[in-house]
Amino acid sequence: MIAALQAWAARYAADRRYSPVGQTFHWVMAALVLFQLWWGWHMSRIPAGGDKIEAFRTHAEIGLLMLVLAAMRALWRLVIPGPVNDADRLGWQTMAAYVTHILFYLCFFGLPLSGWAMWSAVEGEPLKIAGLIPFPYMPFDTLTPAVQWWILDWAEGIHALLILLLVAMIPIHVGAALKHHFWDRHDVLRGMLPNLEGETEKGPPHKPKPRAPRKAKAGG
Repeated sequence: MIAALQAWAARYAADRRYSPVGQTFHWVMAALVLFQLWWGWHMSRIPAGGDKIEAFRTHAEIGLLMLVLAAMRALWRLVIPGPVNDADRLGWQTMAAYVTHILFYLCFFGLPLSGWAMWSAVEGEPLKIAGLIPFPYMPFDTLTPAVQWWILDWAEGIHALLILLLVAMIPIHVGAALKHHFWDRHDVLRGMLPNLEGETEKGPPHKPKPRAPRKAKAGG
């Protein structure tokens, strides 16, 4: 089955595109990230009480869904490699893109895990993934209240730092994608967008922007 999936995805990679599964993971996660950031801001404006607790619960359950999706996406990337495109041959820019992706995955895993730890430390109502599938607590119930509060404090700090990291990386990621697409005329953004019917046959051939020639060194 894995070989069949790899062969199926290879057809898209040959056209320098991510498979529909890879594209779906990317855009669903992007939408959930933006929603969670907005929802987190929205929660801060809700007065203390039952509505605020319910808002936290919604935030946590969507976070658990993102944790599952992040694990599935990481597994998919390990089994089904993505395409090689123009941006994979740019030296330090390629390395910067790899580091950015690693930091995104750090947030995708670290934010839900720290949120899960916070909810478990305060022994809130049982959580469900996307409000449907029951999800257990972390095993903090046998710990002393002092240790639980210590875990809560650390989890809150980690959660806040990862939010700042995520907010900083989003404009960097979007800006780099737009720069590759409009300035360099690379195929990075094209590879993550759905293939319009007949685009490959009817569209003009892809031509990246040529690099500027290097100036000869004095005395050379």
